[in-house]
Amino acid sequence: MGETLESRVRQALRAVRDPASGRDVVEAGMVDGLVAKDGMVQFAIQVPRERARDSEPLRAAAEKAASAVPGVLSATVVLTAHRAEAPKAPSGPAPGGKAAPGQGPMLLPEVGAIVAVASGKGGVGKSTTAVNLAVALASQGLRVGLLDADIYGPSLPQMLGTRERPRAEQQRIIPLQRWGLKAMSIGFLVEEETPMIWRGPMVMGALEQLMGQVEWGALDVMVVDMPPGTGDAQLTMSQRVPLAGAVIVSTPQDVALIDARRGVRMFEKVGVPVLGLIENMSFYCCPNCGHRAELFGHGGGRAEAERLGVEFLGELPLKLAIRELADAGTPIVAAKPETEEAQAYQRIATRLREKLAERSGAKAGPRIVIE
Repeated sequence: MGETLESRVRQALRAVRDPASGRDVVEAGMVDGLVAKDGMVQFAIQVPRERARDSEPLRAAAEKAASAVPGVLSATVVLTAHRAEAPKAPSGPAPGGKAAPGQGPMLLPEVGAIVAVASGKGGVGKSTTAVNLAVALASQGLRVGLLDADIYGPSLPQMLGTRERPRAEQQRIIPLQRWGLKAMSIGFLVEEETPMIWRGPMVMGALEQLMGQVEWGALDVMVVDMPPGTGDAQLTMSQRVPLAGAVIVSTPQDVALIDARRGVRMFEKVGVPVLGLIENMSFYCCPNCGHRAELFGHGGGRAEAERLGVEFLGELPLKLAIRELADAGTPIVAAKPETEEAQAYQRIATRLREKLAERSGAKAGPRIVIE
């Protein structure tokens, strides 16, 4: 039997020397979590905590060596340091769009406005909301990107209806195009049922590379589907890209609103403006008779937005068609734009355009181009 791609990559990495020990990175046990499939290679280089800041040349050398192996289309290599000190809470991007000291240059410089769609907990329909808002913005004439920042639970392949693998050109990954969007997710690079058993630093490194190594080009808006909670991905985004703001998605019941409150406060702490709150699953409509029932209560999102001092962007119903079309990979804004629920997404998207234009000091127009 011939050599596997993984074994060829490991052999190539034996040419990469660790300057501290003089051994190659494979012999030194520094290669962790190597996955090589369909031309896509991912692994981490483990270094001691005290060497983390000085090991970028080693990471780059390992990535270059892996990329040069015949059959490799794209190599993603991240640094991870064990027993690292807990990072200090960042204060958000530095003035002028620069990263905090030691973080490197800000990513995505060609994107006019980057909007994080977030939630304090899972299961509130955040990804469905993010996808439909992105499609709505694209339908209004904007150049829109959609980034799936949920490394552990990527959902864009399902919701966009494609399992296509992105191609690589000159060590740059070309995002997929679907429903008028440029889209990228770790789910496009791995098999559907492959678990991402990665430590926090690996996740942060992968997220940075989904932003920095993808050929996004010039965009008016990028919608980022964040993972639930207030963890590593949120900190990475706030440090490495100039977020124009965050949109919080919640359901009306108290337990979800408590977590939404944490999400709002987290973005405030890292210096990211909260553009508003959306109440999803606001009410249920029977597909047969049209009867309306408020299964999770109603109005809690509006009241919470007022209490927190953020704008209430709108409410979205719990309707069978939204779920069915999302599972089929056809967002309702694209598949049934004439429906009331699709129009609800459009109204929220229009308000987001207005708020982004206000923040840029420009009038709302057919395109958002923030200098």
